[in-house]
Amino acid sequence: MSKLLIWGTGNLAKRFIDNQYNGEIIGFIETNKSVDTYMDKPVFDSRELPKEYDYIIVANSYTAEVYDWCLKLKIDISKLIFLHGVKQQMGCKDEAVIQSILSEKNYTIYCAEFNLIENSFIQSDIEAYIQLNKRHNFAIQKQNMWPIIRDKYAPAGTIGNYFWQDLWAARIIIAQGIREHFDIGSRLDGFIAHLLAANIDVTMIDVRPFPAKVAHLHTIVDNATNLHQIEDESIDSMSALCSIEHFGLGRYGDPIDPDSCFKCFDSIQKKLRKGGQLYISLPIGRERVEFNAHRVFYAQTVLECFSELHLIEFSCTTEAGIEHNVDIHAYDNDGHNGEYRYGLFHFMK
Repeated sequence: MSKLLIWGTGNLAKRFIDNQYNGEIIGFIETNKSVDTYMDKPVFDSRELPKEYDYIIVANSYTAEVYDWCLKLKIDISKLIFLHGVKQQMGCKDEAVIQSILSEKNYTIYCAEFNLIENSFIQSDIEAYIQLNKRHNFAIQKQNMWPIIRDKYAPAGTIGNYFWQDLWAARIIIAQGIREHFDIGSRLDGFIAHLLAANIDVTMIDVRPFPAKVAHLHTIVDNATNLHQIEDESIDSMSALCSIEHFGLGRYGDPIDPDSCFKCFDSIQKKLRKGGQLYISLPIGRERVEFNAHRVFYAQTVLECFSELHLIEFSCTTEAGIEHNVDIHAYDNDGHNGEYRYGLFHFMK
């Protein structure tokens, strides 16, 4: 039985284990160790791996970084099995070993990740279909093949941070009977769609171009840092769900400005009229910038930045759901290890 180490202590590692595997997990690896145990197994720092193991399963979204880090540390690359996030196979390429360790579900996901159609279940399914099919017009023709293997063990959709935060804000806004709403860079195919389905007129500003015109959606393509596009004290209802943490980092083509997000916080307060309400979500935890992806804020920092507003609710969302009415300092030391907790702030002016 192969002795396995799992590089990762988050959802990808848990999913790998839930999908079943062949071997003995002797521990987990974190690039920079933050906990001593995970799932009742020891956690090793990447610089201090145990001497005896057969393979490392890289259940981590930072695959390129892990690969480069292993080269630097002179970890045997042939013992690494990467599950996700790279465009070509790296590490172990012994298909018999990989298939044996990963088992059916994990191996199917692996084949989908690396486009190894011929190695997957597809050929046996073709043979079964040909044997059972009696309809001439629906016979398999080579020129009409469109093999998709990723969906076989995929869940019936995804429910994560964005799902919960979008639902949280939309429910409150719709319940209040708001007819006009202003938004800064939130998700079109989630939160904004919820509001449009309720026939709420939404004016949305984003530095990126919008893909199409939609009824009830009014768009402004511009930098939202100073919100010069709208009058002071003119907004009754406003949102910014997981958008302002990106401001000024250049990720979306905006100019570099370390203070851009804080300038936008000030601008929002000026644009809200008395009694106006704000719904904002931001990554919270140990405060830092993860350039050029985003910033992570102490929840207290957000409160201080919106000192002209009254906090109605502070809740948190993770992949698992919403935690309502959280203590403002509950997650000040949360490093997340690549998986984020979003603070949901409902303010009133």
